[in-house]
Amino acid sequence: MGLQLSARAASLRSILPGAVAAVLLLAPTIAHAQSLEAFYRGKTINVIIGYPPAGANDLYARLVARHIGKHIPGNPSGVARNMPGGGSLVAANHIFNVAPKDGTVLGLIVPTAPLEERLGATNVRFKAAQFNWIGRLAPTPNVTFMNASAKVKTIKDAMEYEAVLGATGRSSTVAIYPTMLNQLIGTKFKLVMGYAGSAEAMLAAERGEVEGHSTTWEGVKSRAERQLKEKTINLIVQYGLTRHPELPDIPTAVELGRTPEEVAAMRVFANASEVGRFMLSTPDTPPERIQALRRAFDAMIKDADFLADIRAARVDLGPLRGEELQQLVQEVSNVPPAILEKVKGLYPLE
Repeated sequence: MGLQLSARAASLRSILPGAVAAVLLLAPTIAHAQSLEAFYRGKTINVIIGYPPAGANDLYARLVARHIGKHIPGNPSGVARNMPGGGSLVAANHIFNVAPKDGTVLGLIVPTAPLEERLGATNVRFKAAQFNWIGRLAPTPNVTFMNASAKVKTIKDAMEYEAVLGATGRSSTVAIYPTMLNQLIGTKFKLVMGYAGSAEAMLAAERGEVEGHSTTWEGVKSRAERQLKEKTINLIVQYGLTRHPELPDIPTAVELGRTPEEVAAMRVFANASEVGRFMLSTPDTPPERIQALRRAFDAMIKDADFLADIRAARVDLGPLRGEELQQLVQEVSNVPPAILEKVKGLYPLE
């Protein structure tokens, strides 16, 4: 009997180190899964919106605040907080420098933020590539349209004849994109500034005060649905890295570049359309929480309740995973200095 016990004890001693090692290897995985749920349980995800209430950006962000929590371990609640100012740079600076870097903050800011940072825009206090980019909700391709009665019916016509466009201010994309084409490929767009917004500029085009306007494709669809159906306006160019699926026959500005330098400069501008409307989070945040937020975002955009809200709001959805979005933003950070200088001459920084 004593011999049997000794044998068993020896056997246990030989097995025990391996068993302990196996448990120790498993422990981080178990603790990791538990720590995410334990951390987020009872917490609130603050979704900071760099725009005033109402409007498409506010709508998208509030839908995220309403739905993303159920896909995050621990099911935190979500609260939307508007922080407008400085073309959303106030919100961007807050998220980068002030907000808790613990995975409880999301934000939606202007898609030109990466470009403005590289160009040294006033009041930029962040490094765009150091944000953790969580995922894109939808691209925001812009288009330029002309009244069918105008002489300019294609982008090639715009290189021969003057085309009068209604615009808001020189720092808005509705003015930046046509100005870019004037400078880079020789279009003859004439901008009439001072309209309060795209709705007013589009109404001015309909009344014949101007001949066309540049704005988001989403805005054209919602505000000029009748004109599109009746073909009383012509879309002549779109601003994005690739052609939008709904606009397969409309050339992109990038396609119009005649030299590698022109193409590169146009890609810098078009990048903002591709970045679109998105969610980002704070820098220096624990990687496992960023991973949890990204996977929660991916799950949310497939969720039936979220999709029902998107349909009810009649807004577009064109998602992009956070990892891919991060690479897209990094592209702006890698723009060669020579191209950057060319772009700086076209982009209003004040």
